[in-house]
Amino acid sequence: MRIRDLLKEAIKEDLGRGDLFSFISKPKTIQANIKAKSDGIFAGRKYIRELPSLDVSEFEIEFFIQDGDEFKNGDILATITGNSLLILSYERVILNIVQHASGIATNTKSFTKLLEGYDVKLLDTRKTTPMLRELEKYAVRCGGGINHRLGLDDCLMLKDTHMATIKDLNEFMIEVRRKIPWTSKVEIECESFVAVKRAMKAGADIIMCDNMTPEQIIEIVAYRDRKFPHIKLEASGNITKENIVSYAKTGVDAISSGSLIHQSTWLDISMKIKS
Repeated sequence: MRIRDLLKEAIKEDLGRGDLFSFISKPKTIQANIKAKSDGIFAGRKYIRELPSLDVSEFEIEFFIQDGDEFKNGDILATITGNSLLILSYERVILNIVQHASGIATNTKSFTKLLEGYDVKLLDTRKTTPMLRELEKYAVRCGGGINHRLGLDDCLMLKDTHMATIKDLNEFMIEVRRKIPWTSKVEIECESFVAVKRAMKAGADIIMCDNMTPEQIIEIVAYRDRKFPHIKLEASGNITKENIVSYAKTGVDAISSGSLIHQSTWLDISMKIKS
C-alpha cells in the first residue's frame, strides 16, 4: 500500500465520523514533542513526514533523527507544530506507525549485530501484517536487514506445498523458464540433501535449506561449491538469536527469519504537548 493511501486509511479508521474533542474545542497553535521512553533504532520518518501534505500544511514536523539512527530513552525524536485539533487527532496514528516500525528496526538490528564479521545476508520473509508489508519491510531495512521477495510476483519460490503438486520437477522447470520473466529467479525449498541435489540439477537459482541443522548445511555448502557454485544458499526455519551465528558459520549466502517482524515488540514512544 502506498504511503499516502496507508496514512489516509489509518486516519479514517481512527477518526470514524469525527474526533469528538473537535466538537467542543477550537483550534489553536501548539507544539508537541515525540519523545522516546526506551532505547532503540528509529523507523517511520519516511511515513510520518507525509502527514502534513494531507492537510494543506496546517501543521509541520521537524525531525531530529533519521530512519535507521539509534536513539536513547529521553531523546526528543521530532517536534510537531500547528493546528491543535489535527495534531491531537493524528496522535495515535503517528505513534502507532513509529512504535511498530521502530520495534521491527530495533529487533532486526539485534540480529545484524550478531552477524558482524560474517559474509552472510539477513533476510526477512512474507510473514507480515496484512496491508502493512511495505512498512514492515521498510523497517527491516532501517534495522540493517535485507528484504526477501516482496510478494509472489518478484520471485518464484517452490515451497513444500508447491512441490506436492509437481509430478516431474525437471519438466516443470523447463516450462517455468519458458513462461516467467527472464530476470525472475527460482528458489526451491528443500528439507533434505536428496531434495537439494534434485533441485540443483533441475536448475534452481536459490536453494532454501529449511529446518536443517548447521551440520547438514555445511555438507550442502561443500557440495554446492564443488558442483553448482553459481547457486545461492539460504538457511531458514527456527532461526533464533541463540543459534544464528552457528548458521552464519556454515557458509550460506543468506539467513532468513520471520521473527524479525512477527517477534518484534513495539517501543515505548509518546507525544507530549509543550507547555
